[in-house]
Amino acid sequence: MLQLFRRPKLVYEIAPVREDWVLGEDKVPESRAHDLVVETLRDLLVAWAQREGRRVAVCRNLAVRWDEDHPTMGVDPDVCVLEPPPPEGDDLMSLKLWSTGHFPPVLAVEVVSASRADKDYGQSPEKYAANGTKELWVFDPKLAGPKTYGGPFRLQVWRRDAADEFERIYAGAGPVWSEAVKGWLFAVGEGRSLRIADDEAGTVWWTTNEEAERAAKEAERAAKEAERAAKERFAAKLRELGVDPETISK
Repeated sequence: MLQLFRRPKLVYEIAPVREDWVLGEDKVPESRAHDLVVETLRDLLVAWAQREGRRVAVCRNLAVRWDEDHPTMGVDPDVCVLEPPPPEGDDLMSLKLWSTGHFPPVLAVEVVSASRADKDYGQSPEKYAANGTKELWVFDPKLAGPKTYGGPFRLQVWRRDAADEFERIYAGAGPVWSEAVKGWLFAVGEGRSLRIADDEAGTVWWTTNEEAERAAKEAERAAKEAERAAKERFAAKLRELGVDPETISK
């Protein structure tokens, strides 16, 4: 079941198979800006999974297929989180939900492209409703979405409830809570990038492993610089008192 709007409520059945859901072999080329958003988000989710000790797979552009009789039907999210990870590990070629050990994504993310905004706003939620995805983020950094669906919206969050209905629970500028990762989603950098924080105020930001390592090195460098400056001030004070700092160090 798919629920599009909260007022008025619009709920309708989703057919699991449609001809326009066939996954093509050729990928639509994406801009570098699009890739940077997706790469950062993937890295944030990888670091989150490691911090939380979650046994998950974080994938980019993985084909998700859900009908064994129509295996060409599917969707390839920009990023998705699989929990538990499929048994194939890094050898996974595509997620086939009729295969043993393959389960619907707990989270899927679509970053809207101007060239296919209609599909990202319209077809994408329907596909994820059909395949059992637990939560979907639709991020529109350039506000390229059509007015057909009430947009454009910087952020949309769709979530599956206990009755298996897939509902859009948020559409707006953010921040918005994600139940899937237990964090707050923010559109930052004039809305061009998607980041995650522990709190709604955005005071504790999530970092990628690379960002955390860089911050640690910067903190170490700053500590060493502070220690050096303190030693220089101490030496200068000794000189004012007529004491040679070298005699102290000896």
